[in-house]
Amino acid sequence: MDETDVTLALLDAATDKDSEVQEQVRKSILTLGKQQPDRVLAMCQDYLLKHPKLVVSHRVVILQTIELIVSCRIEEISPSRIKSIISLASDEMTRSKVIPDWQQAASNILVAVGNKHINDIMEEILSKFQPGVLPHFFVVQTLANLSDSNVYGMVPFLNAILGTMLPMLSMAKQDNIKWVFSSALSHFSDSILEYLANLDKAPDPSVRKDTFSSDIYAAFEILFNNWLQSREPKLRLTVAEAVGSMCHLMASDKLEEQIPRLVPAILSLYKKNNEHYIISKSLCQVLDASVNMGSRVLEAQLEALLFALHQQVSAPVDYSNPPTVKNHNEVLRCFSLIANSFPDRLVMFVLQKLENSNERSRMGSLAVLRHLINSSTSTMESKKLLILASIRQPMADHSNKVKRVVQVISAMAHHGYLELEGGELLVRFIVQHCALPDTQRPTDPEEVTNESLRSMCDNTLHLLTTTVGRLADVLWPKLLFYLTPSQYTNATTPLCKSLIVLGSKKKNNQEPSFKIDFTREALDDDKWVCQLAAESTRYLPTYNNALEEKSFLYRCIGVTLQHCFNKDLVKKQLHEVLLAARHNDAVEREGVAMGVGLCANSHLEGTLAKLDEFGKSDAFKKSPSIFNLLKERNDVEVEKVKSTLILCYGQVAANAPPEKILNRIDQDILRCISKHFNTKVWKHRETDLTMKLSLIQSVGLIARAISECVKKQGYIFSRKQELITVMLDFIKAEQADALRTPVRQLVMSTCSIYSGGSLQALYKDTLAALQELLKSVLAKDPTPDGLQNVFKHIESWLSSGQDHERERAITATAHILAYYLDNLTVKNMVSFHNLGALLGRLSPRCSDPVPAVRAAAVECIHTLLYIQLRYEGFSLDYKDESVDSLLLLKDRLENPDHSVLYKTCSDLTKRLPQQQLTTLVFMLFEGLVDSQTNCCRASTVILNTLLKNRGGGLQDMVTITVLLYYVQVRVAVGQTVLILASQHLQTVINTLVNQPLPYDNWISEMWMALGADPIVANQIMEMVMEKLSIMAPYVDKKESLMRGGTTKVATNQPLAVTFVCLVLRAMAKHAGPRLPAIVECLCPLLNNIYELITCLQFLSLYLNLDVLMNNMMERISDPCCTVRMLSVRGLGNIAVGSPEKVRTLTALALSHPNCYDTHSHVTFILVPLLTLNQENDDIRCTSIHLMGNLSTFGSGEQVFKDQIHNVLVSLLLHLVDPNPEVVKACKYAMRVCAPVVGSEQITAMFQNHLHEDKSLHYGEFINDLTKYLIQDFPGMLNFYHISVIQFFKSNWPEVRAGAAMFIGITAL
Repeated sequence: MDETDVTLALLDAATDKDSEVQEQVRKSILTLGKQQPDRVLAMCQDYLLKHPKLVVSHRVVILQTIELIVSCRIEEISPSRIKSIISLASDEMTRSKVIPDWQQAASNILVAVGNKHINDIMEEILSKFQPGVLPHFFVVQTLANLSDSNVYGMVPFLNAILGTMLPMLSMAKQDNIKWVFSSALSHFSDSILEYLANLDKAPDPSVRKDTFSSDIYAAFEILFNNWLQSREPKLRLTVAEAVGSMCHLMASDKLEEQIPRLVPAILSLYKKNNEHYIISKSLCQVLDASVNMGSRVLEAQLEALLFALHQQVSAPVDYSNPPTVKNHNEVLRCFSLIANSFPDRLVMFVLQKLENSNERSRMGSLAVLRHLINSSTSTMESKKLLILASIRQPMADHSNKVKRVVQVISAMAHHGYLELEGGELLVRFIVQHCALPDTQRPTDPEEVTNESLRSMCDNTLHLLTTTVGRLADVLWPKLLFYLTPSQYTNATTPLCKSLIVLGSKKKNNQEPSFKIDFTREALDDDKWVCQLAAESTRYLPTYNNALEEKSFLYRCIGVTLQHCFNKDLVKKQLHEVLLAARHNDAVEREGVAMGVGLCANSHLEGTLAKLDEFGKSDAFKKSPSIFNLLKERNDVEVEKVKSTLILCYGQVAANAPPEKILNRIDQDILRCISKHFNTKVWKHRETDLTMKLSLIQSVGLIARAISECVKKQGYIFSRKQELITVMLDFIKAEQADALRTPVRQLVMSTCSIYSGGSLQALYKDTLAALQELLKSVLAKDPTPDGLQNVFKHIESWLSSGQDHERERAITATAHILAYYLDNLTVKNMVSFHNLGALLGRLSPRCSDPVPAVRAAAVECIHTLLYIQLRYEGFSLDYKDESVDSLLLLKDRLENPDHSVLYKTCSDLTKRLPQQQLTTLVFMLFEGLVDSQTNCCRASTVILNTLLKNRGGGLQDMVTITVLLYYVQVRVAVGQTVLILASQHLQTVINTLVNQPLPYDNWISEMWMALGADPIVANQIMEMVMEKLSIMAPYVDKKESLMRGGTTKVATNQPLAVTFVCLVLRAMAKHAGPRLPAIVECLCPLLNNIYELITCLQFLSLYLNLDVLMNNMMERISDPCCTVRMLSVRGLGNIAVGSPEKVRTLTALALSHPNCYDTHSHVTFILVPLLTLNQENDDIRCTSIHLMGNLSTFGSGEQVFKDQIHNVLVSLLLHLVDPNPEVVKACKYAMRVCAPVVGSEQITAMFQNHLHEDKSLHYGEFINDLTKYLIQDFPGMLNFYHISVIQFFKSNWPEVRAGAAMFIGITAL
């Protein structure tokens, strides 16, 4: 289906009465129009011309669509098409009297075109705007809208337009004509003002205001003197809006003359109209024009102005009603304009109103004050102290609404008020209301609750802290004073947040004020610090069930003890910490050690003394127990305590002052550690793992401390080698069957600190040592078998998913192969029997994504081939050009040409001895599932080249070859099997035919690949026909070993059934008029059990014959599952060919007991029966549910996958079905059928988003889904389009809208 058919279908669907469907149709045609604007516009235009009597709503949708296309593709539309569109729109707009929707849509087209082709538009419009004749309503409206959308294009025409329009004003008698003229004058004035404000961008910079002043004033007099007094409210407001816009274009003397009449007239409109926004906007424009020209008569109107404006600003603002919000903003703008000319009178007026106890009046005054502070900064500068003093009165108000004065305080803070004397009171006010309690009584919905006011103050405090930089010195450290008084308890959270922000800024900027005097005084109070340490220690047991928090508390105690001057108390607290600790827990041991280490930063001598004393205490003595039964438990406990003590020494070394610790390492720390962990004794008994790990960790901490100190001062660590030896002994003592153990890992990390080198250097040295080890092993058996024994330990790492592991493995391989070649001595003519295996493993690596791996792989193959040459008898100095060509490739491997690599590697396989071909093939098969896709492709290319060139010698392997399933490189299946078939056709066919039915995807792909080659296909047909000619339809089998007799059993040869089915399907499709005669011949055979299956297969493919239905229904209960399957397939095809029988077949199928036979393939044939678009909700819902249930039987069948795609569009559209149960059924069916669709992304979408109990954003879902449909099934798009167009006539508007949306998105 081409785009023309789709567009016409959408244009037909535009007649839909449902607004959502119309919107989707517009969007879909727009999508097509963006791709081919001229073509789609021509089709829309022709459609309107061919259907002059379309209903208005249908016509409007098409006109709106034309406007959308023109708006977004105006640059790409041809001039001829533009002119025809202008003519069409103009005719549509003026064809009849005013029909708003129709003519507005046509007018919008002209405006859209006018953005680019203003001259063509004006030529057409002005022909219908002639002097002395009242124009059509929408001609004037179009001119007005054009002046908005294309200012620079329209203003040059406005002088002439105004000249033509002025005489028409006196001719206008109807309110709607007066309204459109007033609206046009308003738009014209605004456009002229915008043009004059941007003369630097204007095409004619010589245009001046006085060009239009006389015409504008003449129009003003008619509007102001005659039309403003109209009884029609809508007309009055439009006139007022026009008058406000026209004031800026009037001559100054004329405006000055009108102000005494104009201002009272506009103010009087507040009482006559419920909508005030337009009035305030007009008044604001009048004030703006008056202030700009320096009016002298405006002051006389000031009192009335301020009174009226204050009433307006005090009115409640409904933020859900935009006009009231706009009115409030326009009124505030009026106050700003007055402030520029009369600041003293305005401020005094507002502050007087602030004294009024009326809540609404105060709220209005606060709003004005806040606005003036923000917008009139320079004007308010001299009034700061006055405002600061006056704001205290509303702060004392008991009303929470008035207490929203906090918003004014926020504005004052941003403009420097809080830094003045008295500003601290405003900060206190905010903090006080951050601490408000919750409201205790039910509240009026309009009342401001304590919670709401508190939240506002919290946010204000945070805002002042984070955005007003100048307030940092006001808030810091003053906010700290509010933390301790009880009345501010509820404000603790916002206060702490603000203090953290302020403190962090000052700390990062290294400001001196960051350090606060009273904080230092508190820390200098040794008594207070000691008490804090003691209290913290006392609370340790309360955290026994929260070990991470307890560990943190240990560290806090350590930091506190750093600042404690009382050495006796420090020792006492350390003793309590060590004695009370639960040493069995690793987290607690770490916490204790870190706390002790932190304390050592200030009390090194005392800490070491306390640790030595604790090491000699009773905690390390084994307590006696009855009959020594508890001896083992006591040993364990002592070992845990020792572990803690050893960790403590390590943390002391890590945290002690660098200038003091070096002298303590040997004589105090290591001596004491050795005492508790005797390295001479531990080998002779089972040492606690915890103690061993603690020692390793402590040794690492000591090493790190020494390394930091050595950078600043010279030091020779005499016991370094001794400690490294102990670490290595630990590794040797580990179990040999476990490579990764906690001890090994920790020891390696510790040794890396002692080595002083980088980890990369260690890795390099380790790899070099590994290579030397492998060489030494190979040296003991320098034969092909010895080489294979070494290589088998490396080969699994060659295909690792980790780049560094593959690189190290291939590097090691290159070294051992080079060593083997260098030391090769060929005494006898022996075979290098593992060449094939090695080449099969290494050749795919030439395409590895890592350049170093590619280079090493080429080097390995080069070495291997020279080893083979040596075994063939060539001398050591022999050079082979084809082998050496690999070295040229090696230099270009940074950006390799993979085709050259594949060809080179494939050519080199020709050198392989025939007897090693089998091994190479098997190795390449394994390479097809390599972790790297590039290597899989390399294996494929080499394998196919190898089979093509040398496949003739693989007769014994063919059967095995075709059975291998290709997991990753699917394109290899067909090509490889075709190559094999060209050499061993009989073996390949025998192997494929004997595969179990039903064939899986891989076997099917092999058959299709064979059928695609005309020569091979012809040979296969001859072989099959020959086999069929000698095959019996049945065989005789004995009934039982215990009794005689035989039973005739139909042959179950897969080839016969498959071939006959294919032939019969072709006959049913192409036999034409001969089918009735064929059916008559076959029907009698239905009673012959031996021909039954073949006949049913044919009849199931034959459509629209009533005689078949009875036969199919009779056989649906047959005991043979294949017969049942074919019977239902026939019924399904009848349903497709004869829609009138669908309802009957559905009822039969859904109610039949064999419908869900899990042992047959009936399930895949029932899909055509599904009546997804039935009007009956129950049938629709049941059919869709059945589709989901059948997926459990048909997940592996191609026919089921095809049927899923046949109904996919229907299922997608019914996701917006008006019946919720049908929607749930669709979600269920699509989710369970997802694996059958054939796309991982679509499967994931169905299973993640389509849940019965969750809502679905249909538009986003379809938009994302269609991307995957286009990506994964591009060949199905035409079918989807044909399917979806049928739904434009659906009974449900939701489905029709979904169909239009689907078309639009897939057309992108």
